[in-house]
Amino acid sequence: MKKIWVCSLLLLVSMFSLAQTATIKIDVDRPIGQIDPLIYSNFTEHLGHCVYQGIYDPSSPCSDQDGFRTDVLEGVKKLNVPLVRWPGGNFASGYHWEDGIGPKSERPVCIDLAWGAREDNSFGTDEFMKWCRKADVQPYLCVNLGTGTPEEAAHWVEYCNCPTGTKYADLRSKYGHPSPYHVTYWGLGNEVDGPWQIGHKNAADYSKIALETAKLMKWTDKNIRLIAAGSSNYGADWINWNRTVINTLADHADFISLHNYEGNTNDDYYAFMASTEFCDKVIRITEDLIEQAKIEGKLHHPMYIAFDEYNASYNSKGDNAAKNTFNMEDALVVAQFLNTFVRHADVVKMANMAQLVNLLGPMMTTKDGIWYQTIFFPLELFANHCFGISLSPTVLSPTFRANGLEHPDLDVSASYDLSKKVMVINVVNRCKDKAITTCIIDQSNIWGRSAAASTVNGDSPKSMNSLDRQEVKVVEQSLKIKGHELIYHFEPHSFTQVRISTK
Repeated sequence: MKKIWVCSLLLLVSMFSLAQTATIKIDVDRPIGQIDPLIYSNFTEHLGHCVYQGIYDPSSPCSDQDGFRTDVLEGVKKLNVPLVRWPGGNFASGYHWEDGIGPKSERPVCIDLAWGAREDNSFGTDEFMKWCRKADVQPYLCVNLGTGTPEEAAHWVEYCNCPTGTKYADLRSKYGHPSPYHVTYWGLGNEVDGPWQIGHKNAADYSKIALETAKLMKWTDKNIRLIAAGSSNYGADWINWNRTVINTLADHADFISLHNYEGNTNDDYYAFMASTEFCDKVIRITEDLIEQAKIEGKLHHPMYIAFDEYNASYNSKGDNAAKNTFNMEDALVVAQFLNTFVRHADVVKMANMAQLVNLLGPMMTTKDGIWYQTIFFPLELFANHCFGISLSPTVLSPTFRANGLEHPDLDVSASYDLSKKVMVINVVNRCKDKAITTCIIDQSNIWGRSAAASTVNGDSPKSMNSLDRQEVKVVEQSLKIKGHELIYHFEPHSFTQVRISTK
């Protein structure tokens, strides 16, 4: 009772002063669900030097004998990336996988209709699989449902997953890979609801071809898991799109995908800070559609959400802006996306930051080196520490006003890893210019006496990193716990991860 009284007094004082104070209550008896490590996954596409000159660059002195950038591989391991989606993205909707196998000298040079580039196909399926092994990540392949066919997709599964003795498995062996790759995760097209997409379809037409593709793919390998293309175009009909996809593919798809990017094109800091609440809404609505399909008897097995593209849109405002460069406020938005996925751990079982390197990436390469964008650091902290059971914290916080609504200054998620006896509390202080003194309360009486905090911040929300300077970084701090509470001062415009050892 004393700890609650102290924190209540702290809040009461704040009502009569200019001080910013808050309370966070953590209780292990308020679980949400098991956090799947796949929510810390990533995405690569043949776009903006992500693949070529990013993960694959035979001309770079930083590359190994296979042409893979070793500094990028090191960054992948720092980020503890569990799974990578490839080859797209929009690129997938015009990609024919057979163009990217066999001797490189015999592979065709094609027009990339998605991005208006030329594709020499020197990086294809076998190169991606080799890179995945070196990076120690699982592959996730997205099939072509723009210009492709169900049969083409099934042949790709056969090439990757079947033992020798059939046409495409023998072709894989002929090209030097006798053992199957055993690719588990396969996407049924990309953003087919978007009119920008090659092969754009309405919900009924997409669901029909996706269903036939899913049947052939699972008949080829019953052990694969399929991700149906959900919302990316949030117009008036996106809910009906997701409902149609879920109901049609209920017995064949294991996930429905969602995409969301948020940018600050109007240079409105607080509107940007509130933008990820749209992501939360889309997840909740899609979860309700899944539950509705269960109730109506259309869905007979678990279906989850794969949020397989998300990011802050990079800062490109103005003619002289630093294009393709993230700043501190972008890092806060990425941290809020991750908080959202943790808070929905019961239904969001995969999430993929777009992209891994260069365009929209947490890493940037030059011919001779690499540097880390601001968004690298929140992802690194989550992906290395936030596991176990997601908890539902109680947050009492000051608010800010954006888009005509009040929003809490503190955006919070929490987890408890019983095996490691560690509780993690992730806090974004969205207040632009004030620290928030916060009383964090252990309502379960399990905390030990030691804790650590990692804070990602810069001098201002516009702070950026580059090859020559690092304005945004991680600062580590050791903490001592008194009784069952911790008083912490969350810096303005910051992301902080507090890790507490438990008994």
